[in-house]
Amino acid sequence: MTKLYLRTFGCQMNEYDSAKIADVLREAEGAEPTAHPEDADLIVFNTCSVREKAQEKVFADLGRVRHLKRERPGLLIAVGGCVASQEGPALVERAPFVDVVFGPQTLHRLPQLLARRRSSGEPQVDVSFPAVEKFDHLPAPRAEGQRAFVSIMEGCSKYCSFCVVPYTRGEEVSRPFEDIVAEIASLEVKEVTLLGQNVNAWRGEIDGQPADFAELLHYICELVERVRYTTSHPLEFTQRLIDAHAHLPQLAPHVHLPAQSGADRILAAMKRGYTSLEYRSIARRLRKARPDLSLTSDFIVGFPGETETDFGATLRLAEELGFDGSFSFIYSARPGTPAASLEDGISQEEKSERLQRLQRLLDAQAATVSQGMVGSLQRVLVEGPSARNAAELSARTGNNRVVNFAGAAQGFVDLRITEARAHSLRGELV
Repeated sequence: MTKLYLRTFGCQMNEYDSAKIADVLREAEGAEPTAHPEDADLIVFNTCSVREKAQEKVFADLGRVRHLKRERPGLLIAVGGCVASQEGPALVERAPFVDVVFGPQTLHRLPQLLARRRSSGEPQVDVSFPAVEKFDHLPAPRAEGQRAFVSIMEGCSKYCSFCVVPYTRGEEVSRPFEDIVAEIASLEVKEVTLLGQNVNAWRGEIDGQPADFAELLHYICELVERVRYTTSHPLEFTQRLIDAHAHLPQLAPHVHLPAQSGADRILAAMKRGYTSLEYRSIARRLRKARPDLSLTSDFIVGFPGETETDFGATLRLAEELGFDGSFSFIYSARPGTPAASLEDGISQEEKSERLQRLQRLLDAQAATVSQGMVGSLQRVLVEGPSARNAAELSARTGNNRVVNFAGAAQGFVDLRITEARAHSLRGELV
């Protein structure tokens, strides 16, 4: 039996890929997880290169396990994900003790890469983009509990000036409709989250006819009680998709729609392809279609050339739309992206101060939403024991909040929200 230490960096897509890596290695090598790298026969880092700190953290963590390789030469170390895809053979040059480098699209080949490393004694690198081949070679999908994540498309063709994803995950490729439906049906869960770098860019054929993401949702909503999806792109947020939120009660009342900035000048420099007015229009139409909808977003603060006026436009957008939370970050230049060559005259102190102002606003808005839920009746999906109190249960609301409560229940239940806390809610069974 192989003991596997698997470390995941970054986004929800990486969490999904890590689950598949574990499944592949379990089937091929009988790998069982261990929480301690010191006990492992195989160490796998599944990486993210969206932000600079995440990339450097990978190399820092590799440095911390280097001594294990010296102590036990039979230990194998593999690096996958976007950093692996971006660095390729250069990763082995920087960290010669790494045995295997694989990309997001070649994780299914990991057992073969490990076998070649053992037989040849040479590091193995495969960061190619074989479309959706990996889904045809993965073990049968499985779910733990009543929720599951299902990848419906991979890659990105938007080429925002700040983003490495098109270079590390390749162009947008959609999984066939039949494969998606078969996977969801086999999981026998009550809720699925559809995943993709631009999930609403999915295109395919249904019954021999061209179909878009909105059409796909109509079919998936017949299979499960609740459907979520992430991450959307404003360019692909069609009126048909907005109408789906009005007509499909199975769609969770929550949409994550990255804005990145509220200033048209910065949006143009980012090559986002929309204006702040167009973004506002999507939000307005969504809330008209689904009045109880919760809208969350992404923001980049301190993009090269961002003025105080530009940042003020971002604050106004956030305040006007009342976002219920956001992932917001200071801009970090990614090698090989067009924005990396732009002159950046904003001090780190100014960037940090702007980020704090934005986060204070967003946190206050999220707290207001939570407080407004007190006394309401919420349909929630029980996920299991509470993280802080094993005698209680934890569930998730439609707008993606964790709510803890006492009692015995499973599946979907109705809770009365009794208290809003900093990062969760309290509720009681109705």
